[in-house]
Amino acid sequence: MTKAAVSITPLLCCRSFRSSLEKGEYILLGGSTGTLLYEKGIFINRSFEEVNLSQPDLVYQIHSDFINSGAQIISTNTWGANSLKLKSFGLEKKIKEINTSGAKIARKAAGTNCWVAGTMGPLGVRIEPWGPTSLDEAKTIFKEQASALIKGGVDLFILEGFPDLSEIQQAILAIKELDDFPIIAMMSINEEGYSLYGTEPEWFIRKLDEWGADVVGVDGGNGPAPMIELLKKIKKSTKKPIILYPNAGQPRMVDGRLIYMASPEYMGEFARQALLKGAQLLGGSSGTSPAHTKIMSGAIRQAKAFDMTEHKVTDISEHPIHVHTTNVPRTLQSNWSQKIADGKFVVSMELLPPKGLEIERILERSKICKDNNIDAINIPDGPRASARMSSLATACIIEREIGIETVLHYACRDRNLLGIQSDLLGASGLGIKNILCITGDPPKMGPYPNATAVFDIDAIGLVNMVTRLNSGLDLGGSSIGRPTCMSVGVGANPVASDIEKEKSRFRYKVEAGAEWAITQPVFDSESLFRFLEFSSQFSIPIIAGIWPLKSIRNAEFMANEVPGVYVPNKVLERMRKCKTADEQMEEGILIARELIEEIKSSVQGLQISAPLGMVDFALKLF
Repeated sequence: MTKAAVSITPLLCCRSFRSSLEKGEYILLGGSTGTLLYEKGIFINRSFEEVNLSQPDLVYQIHSDFINSGAQIISTNTWGANSLKLKSFGLEKKIKEINTSGAKIARKAAGTNCWVAGTMGPLGVRIEPWGPTSLDEAKTIFKEQASALIKGGVDLFILEGFPDLSEIQQAILAIKELDDFPIIAMMSINEEGYSLYGTEPEWFIRKLDEWGADVVGVDGGNGPAPMIELLKKIKKSTKKPIILYPNAGQPRMVDGRLIYMASPEYMGEFARQALLKGAQLLGGSSGTSPAHTKIMSGAIRQAKAFDMTEHKVTDISEHPIHVHTTNVPRTLQSNWSQKIADGKFVVSMELLPPKGLEIERILERSKICKDNNIDAINIPDGPRASARMSSLATACIIEREIGIETVLHYACRDRNLLGIQSDLLGASGLGIKNILCITGDPPKMGPYPNATAVFDIDAIGLVNMVTRLNSGLDLGGSSIGRPTCMSVGVGANPVASDIEKEKSRFRYKVEAGAEWAITQPVFDSESLFRFLEFSSQFSIPIIAGIWPLKSIRNAEFMANEVPGVYVPNKVLERMRKCKTADEQMEEGILIARELIEEIKSSVQGLQISAPLGMVDFALKLF
């Protein structure tokens, strides 16, 4: 095919792609077409590429799914569509038809929404000096495939899955002899970051750059994590845009099928880390589905949003700034924090914000708590993914109208980083002094399962953010002037299903700046004591959550419906033995009193939950 025969539209897209690279824009590639074909019943004894002819609608739908998930580049279903690989299926005479069709299907799905990349993989044989196939023969085979892909309307090329540096060089030369199409060139790596033929990454990246690839990087491997470490070496070897294109974890054989184990959320975290550390293009190879691509797309949107803001994150170490300080220690900024700092026993009452505008009831209950010497009112933030009045607004109204301090629960679920910082500054400006940092329950747990979650950060990141604001710095490292002065607490779960993970997260929370912790409702003292033994190394005060059971129905609800809560069978049996409602309430109070008596000397306070807002019932504990 001559240069003059190339259509104008793809060339315009070529310039657009290169322009995006020059501007430093982040670009997301779609995932593995082969993985989706395999899942849909096209097994490995067939040519995946032949499906371009026999089932084009299936290939089209896969491309569309990746586009709808946020992919900006889709790869043609032609990775193995060279004459040598097709020959093993008796399809070598259909090489032009298969590649041209593959490009046209992708072109139709992409429209003007994204770029189409002609995908080319290795030949499946060893070339000189490792095998009998000469370099010129290899280049001729690649040229035949690339020519057919250009005829089908691709915008650029992706060279993926190559183990041999000499072989990928011939693929690059073949494309360049046809026309000046952008090339993304990747080498497949082992767990140590070397090519599958043993070439060190610094060398093969340098050579891909030298041979004229527009984007250089690595694919395959044992999943995302090793590529993050390898990125440091790649950055030292090239100034070209870098792509990371891992498999979705290590595959396992399950019921005769290969299953890749990395979750979409894991790939999303990989994407965030990769962009932060210098990658410009991302995607996923084997095992990567539209679900993975969608989560990765969210990470790219977030990174783009930060880059588009005028305020850039500054390196504090290189640009020292003046940070205002306060003369009053943070532990003395509220009655709650001062009592904790003095080692005194504290008691809070948890009251839910109203579902509507009727604030009077919670104000009445807060007044009762104040009159009974309760130290603070705990205000949950959308507990169990429910929609209620803003916890911040509720806390402010209670403090203003009743004059009792609050402990504001703040969940990361519903806000992005900018919204979180704004809320925290607003809370401090309104006089809120105590904050409990929590991640928040996922929306699917609540009555609005179609609501989306943000989760830009979790509770650990939130503690870090509050600590920075308390030091006078915003999320970008710039001074905010007078610092906030909030007492920082975190949640803890002594009966977590994965207690080692819970302990690890608790450690990180303390290191981030947590000053005290409140547990989930406790019904099992032994689990609490084991957690206290672990937490004692941090010298952080623990406040135990106490939930007085009002009925057997309430007990069964706590046991079966509330995540992170464990109600022992012996407690349920005690409640079941009570026949009347009054007897059940009395037994619930008795169980809670016994537990308090058992743990009181080992904790520094209690958070009492009032079932259904029944403050008078909860106050019977004292």
